[in-house]
Amino acid sequence: MTERERDRDGEGRARSARPRDGLGRPLPYGAEGVARQPEGVVRAPGLTVAEAQRLLDAGMPFHAHEVFEDAWKSGRAEDAGLWKALAQLAVGLTHAARGNSVGGARLLRRGAGALAGLGLGEAYGLDVAGLVGWARELAGRVEAGERVDAAAEAPRLTGNPGA
Repeated sequence: MTERERDRDGEGRARSARPRDGLGRPLPYGAEGVARQPEGVVRAPGLTVAEAQRLLDAGMPFHAHEVFEDAWKSGRAEDAGLWKALAQLAVGLTHAARGNSVGGARLLRRGAGALAGLGLGEAYGLDVAGLVGWARELAGRVEAGERVDAAAEAPRLTGNPGA
């Protein structure tokens, strides 16, 4: 592929065809990568939470963020802030696991602040207060230089997020 050529999807939009690792980092063309999340999938809120949890537990927060992104773009407008905040938490965990402590902590704090600002107790079975606490605590550890393993640090979206 030349510098001027770009990967395109079936509709002609620019889309990178490079394979990616479990944290969403691009790998060289031809390398074995992790299967991508299909884009634009419309799921019921409970299925969104379940699929994102499965990906988080597998150490794939980048992919979980894509599930949350689909929910915020295709779901009810009044839920968009919730899904966007959860996507920020997943991307924050992604950056922290990649070694980007500044970006990871910033996104974890931004997502926690957005979630807290929604004034929700629980929505769709999510432990919102627990997730806010988990994100803020992890952001502090990341800022202190602690290395992060995405699977080991994956929050529980329902119940006890820090468990």
